[in-house]
Amino acid sequence: MTYQNLLAVEENGIITLTINRPKALNALNQQTLKELKQFFGQDALAVEGLKGVVLTGAGPKSFVAGADISEFTGLDAQEGLEMAQHGQDIFFLIEEFKLPVVAAVNGFALGGGCELAMACHLRVASETARFGQPEVNLGIIPGYGGTQRLIQYLGKTKAVELLMTGDMIKAEEAYRLGLLNYVVPAGEEVAKAKALLEKISTKAPIAIQKVIECVNSHFSKTGFGKEVIEFANAVNTEDFKEGASAFLEKRAPNFKGK
Repeated sequence: MTYQNLLAVEENGIITLTINRPKALNALNQQTLKELKQFFGQDALAVEGLKGVVLTGAGPKSFVAGADISEFTGLDAQEGLEMAQHGQDIFFLIEEFKLPVVAAVNGFALGGGCELAMACHLRVASETARFGQPEVNLGIIPGYGGTQRLIQYLGKTKAVELLMTGDMIKAEEAYRLGLLNYVVPAGEEVAKAKALLEKISTKAPIAIQKVIECVNSHFSKTGFGKEVIEFANAVNTEDFKEGASAFLEKRAPNFKGK
């Protein structure tokens, strides 16, 4: 498996898949999304004896710090809709993957990074990890499933607060709220994720696949479609143009509600 932005290493039936853009804090650009689609939609399915996948980020600072905002500037509503739908479709590939996928969160998991972690079946985080959906700071909303999965894991009350404030939470709070399965010392998150996969691999494979299917069937996808539409509408606002410019220029935005 050869990719531009991913590193895939198989050992004892477990693939550690690393998002490898450390200089960009592993931000999700379209090339990375394309490669995630290739991996989960085709390549990983062809690996014999696969027990599961550990998904992590390169470097000590970031799992995925968000989407690559430089690719968002200049989008119109239709392009925004297509971008959000494309991202959601790829994250559904992960959520519906027939074998367990464990996120090993080694730093910032913000925006698209938090959404990516939530699309995995289980989450292990370093004690230094941070989580959040800060899209409102840019004048938009999450587009890769954040408005839906955050409610699934945290409940409506806390999810609405984080979505509206854009605040980050530390790993211990994320664990307390139900977003994480485990919090471990920095540097031990991948090993813990692998240990989980080893334990699960001793169970009946068909039963594990049916667990994944049945749990996913509990949640309606209706809200995900609404998120795509409203992401596209937000992309089409003057506030988003101001928010994206302010982010790239490293200054505070001046939102006007237009």
